[in-house]
Amino acid sequence: MALSKLQRRTRIKRRIRKIISGTATKPRLSVYRSNKEIYAQLINDVNGVTIASVSSRDIKAGSKSEAATEVGKSIAEKATKAGVETVAFDRNGYLYHGRVKVLAEAAREAGLKF
Repeated sequence: MALSKLQRRTRIKRRIRKIISGTATKPRLSVYRSNKEIYAQLINDVNGVTIASVSSRDIKAGSKSEAATEVGKSIAEKATKAGVETVAFDRNGYLYHGRVKVLAEAAREAGLKF
């Protein structure tokens, strides 16, 4: 029996989350991608607190890839303001491809390490 896209993503997500967990010094950079928008947040899983969050809804950009680039830069800026240098990247079950990859590379260029 073939898995649906959502079931497949959920399975991958669980596999990733077994390994990755955010702390105060190294929070988890979680990415959520909808058909229209892309969201990123820094999460401290120990305390269950979101340190910073950014979405493409706040940013005016031409294409989806441009929006992902801006979200990546913005989350990196917010992270440095919060005193965070390194993060654990959580692609949330999505393939490291397309908008997720663009967001990650923009965050790296803006100074985040992961």
